[in-house]
Amino acid sequence: MAGGEGLSEITLAVQGLRKIIGKREIIHNLDFELRRGEVFGFLGPNGAGKTTTIRMLVGLIKPTSGSIHICGYDLHKQYSEAMSNMGCIVENPELYTYLSGWRNLEYFARMMDGIDEARMNEVIRLVGLDARIHDKVKTYSLGMRQRLGIAQALLGRPKVLILDEPTNGLDPSGIREMREFIRYLAEEEGLSVLVSSHLLSEIQLMCDRVAIISKGRVVRVDTVHNLLAHQERVHWKLSPMPQGIQVLQRLTDPVETEGDTVKTSYPGQEIGRWNQALVEAGVTVTEMSRRLPSLEDLFLELTGGEGIE
Repeated sequence: MAGGEGLSEITLAVQGLRKIIGKREIIHNLDFELRRGEVFGFLGPNGAGKTTTIRMLVGLIKPTSGSIHICGYDLHKQYSEAMSNMGCIVENPELYTYLSGWRNLEYFARMMDGIDEARMNEVIRLVGLDARIHDKVKTYSLGMRQRLGIAQALLGRPKVLILDEPTNGLDPSGIREMREFIRYLAEEEGLSVLVSSHLLSEIQLMCDRVAIISKGRVVRVDTVHNLLAHQERVHWKLSPMPQGIQVLQRLTDPVETEGDTVKTSYPGQEIGRWNQALVEAGVTVTEMSRRLPSLEDLFLELTGGEGIE
């Protein structure tokens, strides 16, 4: 991949990424891409390698093999050019709490080329800290500190933004505001935002696509819609139930039972034919409903029930 803007809508490309520590392979041949203007969820159980991967993506540790390209630039061979397109908050934003928000931004702006007061004011407006930017950071709420950290990450006009647990510790109102803000960055500002989170419900609401990592391997990458649609189920209540199960077993596999409910896959336009087959066999359908599983259900299925990181 050659460096430069405008070559592709792909802003972050990870290919064959591996990390070996000692004799143990922590990360196994990861492949995924981020596209312009999307929010990409990154989920993994405890010890899955999520944090190790993020540290490689932002240049904090070197991969054993594989490649990372940011806006077409090879992170290993063109580090400065690649990182000029990357903004990140790994774990918690590092801020000087005894200084004002403005002085914090000013301090970080001095480390970059071409960041003037106009750009500082621009990111301050973007994160909604206009009214409090000259107050000391120690008086900020956790949500305000997160926003200041994001402002700091945005100073250099990155194309890719990586946020590690951006809603960690926030109350429900703060979580909603952060979710809406991240969506705004992607939809209105055109950023590619990679979000790691243990709040699966938030990832389901926030993200366009999701990568699920388990034991150092990416087990699925897809849109949230496709991931969940693939697992869509129909819940049936039938009388008599044993006879209804026999009919459904001739039509589909698997057929599961839970209490007084029979569960099958969702057959789309075939649902009418299945219902007719039940009626013709003398089975009364007392209730039938489509159920879309949560991302948490799918996550537990794909990772063998491991806990989220």
